[in-house]
Amino acid sequence: MSIAFEIPAKRVLSSTQLTAFQSSATYNTITSYIEALNASVVGVKLTDAHPESLGINAILRLLDRIEQLAHETPPVENKASRFGNPAFRSFYDKVQSLAPSLHADLPGLDQNATPELTTYFSQAWGNRERIDYGSGMELNFLCWLICLDRLQVVTASDHTALVTVVFWRYIQIMRILQSTYWLEPAGSHGVWGLDDYHFLPFLFGSSQLRGHKFVRPKAIHDAEIVDELSKDYMYFSCIKFINSIKTASLRWHSPMLDDISAVKTWEKVNSGMIKMYQAEVLGKLPVVQHFLFGSILPYEGPPPPSSDESHHGDGHAHEGWGDCCGIPVPSAFAAAQMEREPGKRIEGPGIRPVPFD
Repeated sequence: MSIAFEIPAKRVLSSTQLTAFQSSATYNTITSYIEALNASVVGVKLTDAHPESLGINAILRLLDRIEQLAHETPPVENKASRFGNPAFRSFYDKVQSLAPSLHADLPGLDQNATPELTTYFSQAWGNRERIDYGSGMELNFLCWLICLDRLQVVTASDHTALVTVVFWRYIQIMRILQSTYWLEPAGSHGVWGLDDYHFLPFLFGSSQLRGHKFVRPKAIHDAEIVDELSKDYMYFSCIKFINSIKTASLRWHSPMLDDISAVKTWEKVNSGMIKMYQAEVLGKLPVVQHFLFGSILPYEGPPPPSSDESHHGDGHAHEGWGDCCGIPVPSAFAAAQMEREPGKRIEGPGIRPVPFD
């Protein structure tokens, strides 16, 4: 039986709909997939060799092209602003334009599914209008992987490589975009990520460290250990990244990561990360109201409060203090750039640390 594919769209606008989503098949699909990927990398290093299937190799070629687009789209001169660089919109438009042809090279993909897949893919790189990025966009990339799995471009045997090769490649490209275009943290202060932007690298990264004989969570406070382990483990690579652009202690600028470092074992960190993701990402209306539902990840809950509300403004409802869009906050990259002498650009993870407030 053929699938009637559809372009994914926002559906959740109210707390009632959010509650329905949390007991839905789509919610279970997402959480089960995260748990499957998580289980596939227990004790696995980034530097370990993995068999790479035709699907994995095709995805990597696609991601290489995205990085190339970023290099072909330099930031515009924007000295007057510490906020997102407008050149990101040009990059985004190029991705959106090229996405269908890039997907044509994925092995075995039903081309009728391309519009559905490219919607998740295009919106995994940031928000074009606000020039920001957060865990909702990271979730779009995960949904893209789920769709590829459902459509048999990749299989369960690819799960380890999907995390340590494909997802990690995505994170590396995102670091380029964040440092090139000064993407703002989505929400008021990037509150739904563990650094300003991301959540899943810490979740999968803590799984990699489960059962490690010597390294404990408190090791993130030792710069030498962080540097040594950053080549093998996402968690420590992410800590090294944070340390490269922020000064002071984690207690000051990353209090949640500091709190987590007091947990005794990586097993507890990892299980806590999964629960936290379900509560703070999949359980929060400011994130889920941006979630895109299609045929592969359908919405089956109650209708929105009013039929035309989804077409106003940003295409979502604002409840409470409006933390989903929040007050624009400069990225740490922008703050760092302002401390540098004129004419010198920051270059990503190796930039000089500056105070972050």
